[in-house]
Amino acid sequence: MAFAPRGPEASFFQVLDQHRASLLAALRKGGGEPAGGGTRLATRFEDSVGLHMVSHCTTRKIKSDSPKSVKTFALILKILSMIYKLVQSNTYATKRDIYYTDSQLFGNQTVVDNIINDISCMLKVPRRSLHILSTSKGLIAGDLRYIEEDGTKVNCACATAVAVPSNIQGIQNLITDAKFLLIVEKDATFQRLLDDSFCTKMSPCIMVTGKGAPDLNTRLLVKKLWDTFHIPIFTLVDADPHGIEIMCIYKYGSMAMSFEAHNLTVPAIRWLGLLPSDIKRLNIPKGTLIPLTKQDQMKLDSVLKRPYITCQPFWRKEMEIMADSKMKAEIQALTFLSSDYLSRVYLPNKLKFGGWI
Repeated sequence: MAFAPRGPEASFFQVLDQHRASLLAALRKGGGEPAGGGTRLATRFEDSVGLHMVSHCTTRKIKSDSPKSVKTFALILKILSMIYKLVQSNTYATKRDIYYTDSQLFGNQTVVDNIINDISCMLKVPRRSLHILSTSKGLIAGDLRYIEEDGTKVNCACATAVAVPSNIQGIQNLITDAKFLLIVEKDATFQRLLDDSFCTKMSPCIMVTGKGAPDLNTRLLVKKLWDTFHIPIFTLVDADPHGIEIMCIYKYGSMAMSFEAHNLTVPAIRWLGLLPSDIKRLNIPKGTLIPLTKQDQMKLDSVLKRPYITCQPFWRKEMEIMADSKMKAEIQALTFLSSDYLSRVYLPNKLKFGGWI
């Protein structure tokens, strides 16, 4: 009787285990020290939290007796009344559900999204406490089992990926033996790794993708997995400014959601690949590289100026390599070396020998 491979030998995970031990030691010491001072914006950066709101920040006032604010004020009251009914009845709705209750009144989905964020920020509670859920677009696969709020048992160790739940707060009884969690930027790369049986070959592990810029539920899930298991978390993104931006959202958060930073950010995340320095190290041909656009260069300059880059000298060095070369590369550039180079050589070597920053 043939058995499926059970993953690498225990010695393969030695460096990973050492990394996890250092993460746990840092947690016991209380995390990182503040690495950035206050700014004129409503956020401050701290290495142990990411971008989060400060108490003495600028605020925006909406007056009920102001002609300019009357419609916004009315919409806030309408959505507050809907939230009240949801909480009273212990039911949930998506932002899309709320928009379609009166699409002509709201005008577009962005209006609803912004008001819900404002209400969450104003009341200083997470959005899920308002009983408003986001529609999930992320996927998860690998060594993870859990029970959803309605009692559904979910096993992610399947040939196909499982959709990230819409109510992360409601999942319970999470079980895993995973040695690491890999966040994959793009769905195409995620699916290719599934096709190559990466989760089986590197078992036990977990893979997650937000299919590009992550939605709220994917970020909440990554945070929940970190808080529950404290396993090493790595990102696999394109070697371009957009990929770096996405990695920063998972690790340090965003300005838009800074009021929920404590529930969303995982500063322990490390950059596994694709590193700009890997392009030269692996002799990836210039023909597979893409010139940086003007927008790319502006994005890269913007990221380099952010406060959290000051405490990430290795990240800065990689971004400077990209800026100097004026070139970017997608993860798919590795297929020039071989069709399965990513899953067979690149990722296993990075994980075995500690090739993250």
